[in-house]
Amino acid sequence: MIHSLEPKFHQTPFSLLRRIPKSPHPISIRCGGTTRELRSRLDSIKNTQKLTEAMKLVAAAKVRRAQEAVINSRPFSQSLAQFLHFLTQQIQREDIDFPFLNPRPVGKVAVVVFTGDRGLCGGFNASVIKKAEARLAELKNLNMGHTVISIGKKGNSYFRRRSDIEVDRFITGGGGVSLPTAKEAQAIADIVFSLFISEEVDKVEVIYTKFVSLLKSEPVVETLLPLLGEGEAMGDGGFRLTTAEGKLTVEREGKGGELGEISPLLEFEQDPVQILDGMMALYLNSQILRALQESMASEVAARMNAMSNASENAMELKKSVTIAYNRERQAKITGEILEIVAGAEALKEF
Repeated sequence: MIHSLEPKFHQTPFSLLRRIPKSPHPISIRCGGTTRELRSRLDSIKNTQKLTEAMKLVAAAKVRRAQEAVINSRPFSQSLAQFLHFLTQQIQREDIDFPFLNPRPVGKVAVVVFTGDRGLCGGFNASVIKKAEARLAELKNLNMGHTVISIGKKGNSYFRRRSDIEVDRFITGGGGVSLPTAKEAQAIADIVFSLFISEEVDKVEVIYTKFVSLLKSEPVVETLLPLLGEGEAMGDGGFRLTTAEGKLTVEREGKGGELGEISPLLEFEQDPVQILDGMMALYLNSQILRALQESMASEVAARMNAMSNASENAMELKKSVTIAYNRERQAKITGEILEIVAGAEALKEF
């Protein structure tokens, strides 16, 4: 009999998969139990593998649309941020007072945290929450007050357990069923706008997971209000999920076009403050919508990778359990043959 080094069979298949590290070498696992237990466990692993494969394909289908939404929205957001930066330069030269431009002494900061609504996506939610914790600790060390606007069920669940963190709003996302819309972004923008214009907060920051590629994403902290500069670049190309010979592959796309400089001879028919005031709603909506799209693309890419790793682990675990099952069945058959032979020998003696 082979002694078992595995957890008991009442554990869920997902918990078993998470216990197996990702390794380039074959996983050798010693399994034990009766043939019925091993057979039941083997069926459970097969069902789990089918489930993870299906979830991988669903995530792969979603990541295509999410990545296209991110790539298509970046040029508009970048052009709008550049144009607003040009306007703010003009206003600063004329020494015009504008509430969204002039930074005031920061006493309280609103931090908008974007997380997902579901799990099974690796360390996606944990990484952005960890980034938010680090930023809130920095603000506390600087003796600045802070309030949190939590977007997503996972973030809501975490911040509800933290009684030491002030939370202004809990907002549930779309659950990853459909792509983020401008209507969802506008609801968040209205909250941010009212907090800043009423001077309840002096600065607004967003923390979200920036989509870099299908294999990489990183949580970032960006200042949304006040307008301090033209903002950081939106990226110089992307990775597209494609199929080749029936398998999922990743191809890198070329760099996007460079944005041209705005002519300093540009004249405005209206006052720059009126133009900037009219564009602020569009700016807030586009930046929050971009953060929602980047966060969703990162989440579905992380889920696709997590389900791919789970499927591979299930396959390796299935091989190990199959070997243990065959050995157990062979030992049982051998024992039965020995009993028959021993019985026949005993009959001969009589």
